[in-house]
Amino acid sequence: MSSLPEILDTRPMTLPRLMDKREAGEPIVMVTAYDFPSARAAERAGVDVVLVGDSAANTVLGYDSTVPISVDELLMLAAAVRRGLRTPLLVGDLPFGSYEISDAQAIATAQRFVKEAGCDAIKLEGGGVNAERARAIVRAGIPVMGHVGLTPQTATALGGWRAQGRTADRALELAEDALDLQAAGCFSIVFEAIPSEVAAVISSKMHVPVIGIGAGPAVDGQVLVFHDLLGIREGHGARFVKRYADLLDDMVDGVAAYAADVRSRAYPGPEHAYSVDGEELSAFRAAVEELAG
Repeated sequence: MSSLPEILDTRPMTLPRLMDKREAGEPIVMVTAYDFPSARAAERAGVDVVLVGDSAANTVLGYDSTVPISVDELLMLAAAVRRGLRTPLLVGDLPFGSYEISDAQAIATAQRFVKEAGCDAIKLEGGGVNAERARAIVRAGIPVMGHVGLTPQTATALGGWRAQGRTADRALELAEDALDLQAAGCFSIVFEAIPSEVAAVISSKMHVPVIGIGAGPAVDGQVLVFHDLLGIREGHGARFVKRYADLLDDMVDGVAAYAADVRSRAYPGPEHAYSVDGEELSAFRAAVEELAG
């Protein structure tokens, strides 16, 4: 039985509409997607924002972290997602090494995501100098989503894959980063793996939508990785992940059933075969006999 919303808003999502949702207290729904089928699923489910995240490095390309994924790889995935979307806002993640060197580099990379992949906006990680990169991209006319807390591209420097902001000093740094990104012109900011109480305090000082992933309920919306929420991965994932399906098990069972049918010659059956007129078949057989001599 389908769980699709009975009435879907088919108007394209825009930055003003995201702000309207925040001001009205309507939670914003964001998911990642990495290809045409996942984009179609997000579209039909009526989500508000789709992120082509650099998490594609782990989930679909088999890298050990998000760091190795290239601009060209993410552009290919983003373009596929674009072809599957009509209404959600499409955000492309700038991968590690593609924006940190200079404002010029950051702008050039962001422009590629807009021109070549059709993204509506881009996302980058971290505050500090990266807030200045965000400011430069915004001034170039491209909307930017920020990202603070656990930033996977720099997880090693943060002490690994763990919650951030568990001390007063570190929580204050996160608040400063978030406020700097907001001041730089970011239209929204992702809070990742931040204690709920800390996220609530910082979020109360923000004037743009805050999207949480492991940041508790007191934010303006939530984002989860497509493969995490649908169980298309091995292992349990992070603490904040809630699984809404276990599709990997279903995929394995399906492929195993197919393999068993092939080996037992149960597949293909008569219902899977095409037929040919008897006279045509006889003529063909005679022709083959002559051909084979």
